[in-house]
Amino acid sequence: MPIPLLDYSPSSQNQRVAAYEIPGDEQPRIFTTDNLLTGSDFDVLIAAAYRQIFNEQQMTVFSRQTALESQLKAGQITVRDFIRGLATSDIFRSRNYDTNNNYRFAQMCVQRILGREVYNEREKLAWSTVLATKGLKGFVDDLLGSDEYLSNFGYSTVPFQRRRILPQRSEGELPFARMARYDAHWRDNQPGINNIYRFHNPVEPFNLRNFIRGADWKAASGVVLLFTGVIVLTLLISYVSNITN
Repeated sequence: MPIPLLDYSPSSQNQRVAAYEIPGDEQPRIFTTDNLLTGSDFDVLIAAAYRQIFNEQQMTVFSRQTALESQLKAGQITVRDFIRGLATSDIFRSRNYDTNNNYRFAQMCVQRILGREVYNEREKLAWSTVLATKGLKGFVDDLLGSDEYLSNFGYSTVPFQRRRILPQRSEGELPFARMARYDAHWRDNQPGINNIYRFHNPVEPFNLRNFIRGADWKAASGVVLLFTGVIVLTLLISYVSNITN
């Protein structure tokens, strides 16, 4: 029998206070299907969902869930279902659940799914207990079915980090995921608002000139010499065998 969510006292954090500030660069952009979206708008929304759940460093072509993307675009599932699919996918499990303890993983999911930091260690313990008793899918279902998630994001809005502006501070809260900047090769292979086409069209048409230009001919020549040596050795053995017979 699974243990119910333990009680914890929500601390007085900025995400629990109604916003009065004027919208600006500090406010997150909201992605929702409440409005009629075009194909490119759906691509932007999907990229925002990947960024929220996987973070930038895990946004690779290998992380894509193409079946879920198709179902979302066809209206067969909601954004909430799409978030559930990403958070319970095998790639998310292997890169996040399998590589962290329950406490750290519970904190990460509260950040990415509920859009805020955990209130205290008591809340982290409470959600990690749910994870231990109900498993990954039951844990994610409880987060997505909580009153907090439904009241802030509902069924059609991609989760985001809430209330980054702090009163009486010159700077707002930093993003939950902060990573080192990689080179151009890494950047060009990541999906994003300005790189949606590359993310959703990873297969490029074959170009013989580019293939010849980018081929490693030193390695290719070594393979050719190896096969040539094997053929010559085989013929030599066959010749010697015929002579002896």
